[in-house]
Amino acid sequence: METDKPHLRKASFLATMKAVFWSFFGVRKRKDYDSDAANLNPVHVIIAGLIGVMIFIGLIMLAVRFAVSAS
Repeated sequence: METDKPHLRKASFLATMKAVFWSFFGVRKRKDYDSDAANLNPVHVIIAGLIGVMIFIGLIMLAVRFAVSAS
């Protein structure tokens, strides 16, 4: 029976990074959200989210250092 097999997650890590990137801005179409929910690997989403947070914090720290050194 097909119902006995778990759903295989097909999206690549790059597709996961793209979905997380757009989610940071809060701009996801309903169709894309539904596709992501069906295809993204939850472990990839967590890892991509952590990478996104680190990049975001790094950019904020860079902006603060630039603002402080400019004055």
